This record gives sequence, structure tokens and C-alpha cells, in this order.
Amino acid sequence: MAVRYAKDQPSGFTNRIERVTIVGAGGMQGRYITAELLKTGKNTITALTRPDSTTKIPDGLHHVTKVDFDDEASLVKALQGQQFLVITMSVLAPPETESKLIQAAAKAGVPYVMPNCYGLDVYNDGLVEDIASSKVVRDRCNEIEVAGSSSWIALVCGLWYEYSLISGHEWYGFDFKEKKITFYDDGNTKINTTTWEQCGRAVAALCALKELPDDENDKSPSVSAWKNKPVHVSSFLISQKDMFESWKRVTGETDADWTIDFEGSAERRKRGLDIFEKTGDRRAWGLSSFCRVFYPNGDGDYESKYGLDNGKLGLPKENLDERTKVAKRMIDAGFAYFGDRSF
Repeated sequence: MAVRYAKDQPSGFTNRIERVTIVGAGGMQGRYITAELLKTGKNTITALTRPDSTTKIPDGLHHVTKVDFDDEASLVKALQGQQFLVITMSVLAPPETESKLIQAAAKAGVPYVMPNCYGLDVYNDGLVEDIASSKVVRDRCNEIEVAGSSSWIALVCGLWYEYSLISGHEWYGFDFKEKKITFYDDGNTKINTTTWEQCGRAVAALCALKELPDDENDKSPSVSAWKNKPVHVSSFLISQKDMFESWKRVTGETDADWTIDFEGSAERRKRGLDIFEKTGDRRAWGLSSFCRVFYPNGDGDYESKYGLDNGKLGLPKENLDERTKVAKRMIDAGFAYFGDRSF
């Protein structure tokens, strides 16, 4: 596809993203994206929500539009005139819901759609084959392209740091209540992991860029540079042992305070799949999926493969121990993925 330049656009063209709609503005990731979008002051932000939704919508939004997601005509009407649609939804949401949003965005002529990704490398065939949620992301990206009117931009951020650290041993191997940790393989495999805030800053920074390069000599970042591509961001490239060392620095604990085990990542994955097949337990899904990212083949390290877009987006460098302190505060506040998420 030929590169488009602002200089060639018709009279009245404004080279910026002015109108952004977000689905899931009050969700775990969505509230951070919403907060960072509002901080920039660069966009008019609309939250799209179901009429019966009980999720608290962040204050300060310019518009809140309640619409029946099963009514395509209403969805199309709600999305008309919007330039960027951000979809953030629970992995438990019916998969057809996102598809309905994508189709409505195409019919409404929304130029850019950020699908419900916020995770792993969408170009990694092994991860897409082994982790069902990754396959869904790739399918949604393909659907956006086939629909023809919109372009996708997927936020590849790896696994969420604090959430994955404290949600249970099935995630990053830590059981803080029992003071037990299971290192996958030798515990030294490094993966990219990102905070919710950094994800929010990335989306806000992207939407604050000019839409198109001014002309063929303009090499500054623009939204269109990521058309039908992932944007790669990260807070840290670290191993389980790096996380453990950070926890010990923050708390003053030592190895002697913990029970430390080791399990092969492939063996752990098989064990999780077996449990999930027998019980359908979502924790078993976590057990099989999260250790897959730690395979020593480097699948969880997209930074070394593609580089990061942090610099292009002006994202800050975060401090690992400070974010581990946030994780500890979440534990102390009683945060639980399968319970109270109010932190």
C-alpha cells in the first residue's frame, strides 16, 4: 500500500487523531488507557458501554454512549465520525462481541481499530498455536483487514507485570501466602512484561501523534506507520529470578524465608493442559499458558527480535523495585483476579 502524506490530503484535513472511542473504559486495562488518554488532552474520548453495564466509568470522559452491542445499526451510528476504536474486554467475553464491534467499525468508516490484544507477539506462530487467546487476537486482526475499511494496530506488551506476579503460582510461579516459588526450568529465562500504566501511556502517546507524515521527508513517528502492524512496548525484560531478587530487595526477605522449587516449562505446560481438560479450571489455563511464555527458546522476548517502540512513543523508563512495591501494595489491599479487583 502506497504511503499517504498529509500534504496530499483534501482541504479541511486535520493531521491528528481527534476522536477516540474506548470499549471497556472501566476495566482492568481500560481504566489505565482512559486515564492516560485524558491526561494528554489531545483527544475527545467516548466510552462505549452496554445499557446494563455496572462497571464504573472513569470521571472526565467527554461522552458516555450506551448501546446494545447486538444491535449493529446502533453500533454503527455510535461509531460514525470516530477515528480510533480501542477495544479492551475480558478474555471471558463472548468472542462474537469483539467481532460485532469490528464489523460495525468497518461500516462506520473508523480508520483505526486496536483489537483486544494487550499481550503476546502476534507474529509468533508457536505462541499463536499453543495459546488460544493469541490465536483469537490474530483472527481479529485478520478480520479487521478483510472488512476493508479499518486498519488494526495491536499493542504487544507481553504479560502484565504486577497482575501476573501476584495472581497466584499459576502465573509467574509465586505463591506469596505460602512463601513458595516455582522457577520454570532454571528461572533465568527473560521475558518482556509491562505495567498497566505503561500500556496506557503507550496508547495515549500513539493517539497523540500526527496521523500521517507531512511529506516524503518527514521521518517523525505517525499513527499510520503502525497500520496493520503491532506496536511493541515493554516495561522490563526480566526473568523469574530477577523478579524474586526485586521482591527480596523491597521486603528484606531472603531465600531462607521461601520454599523454592523447579519445574520444566514444557512439563508444567502439559500438566496444566491435563488439569484444564479434566476440570475446565481457569487457573489450569493460566498454569499451562504463562509457563509457555517462559520457554527457553525466547518466545517471550520480543524486544530482542523486533526492538521496542518505547522511544518513538516517548515512554518513560520504569524502576523494577518501585513496581514491585506496587505489587506488594496490591497484595496488602487484597487484590484478587478471581475476587476483589478494586485496587
